[in-house]
Amino acid sequence: MSVDAKTVRKIARLARLEVSDERLEPLAVELNNLLGWIEQLNEVDVDGVLPMTSAVQTEPHLRQDQVTDGNIRDQILANAPKTEDGFFVVPKAVE
Repeated sequence: MSVDAKTVRKIARLARLEVSDERLEPLAVELNNLLGWIEQLNEVDVDGVLPMTSAVQTEPHLRQDQVTDGNIRDQILANAPKTEDGFFVVPKAVE
């Protein structure tokens, strides 16, 4: 695939970038160089290579799941303007 000045102008318009006419040709050369690098990457044989998220093998540091209520109900309800039987009281939204 080859990029020319007309394509660069279209890309710039789609990206809402203002590019002067004298910058179109140098940008086309740069984009063609990038596409060349991508083509080189397509030549690499990756059959049998598993995908990875990092170049360094790491083990996640996980903690045990422990479900608790926090034992701070009274402290939380102290901030509410109105409570009843250990719950927040809110006004009706629908009549």
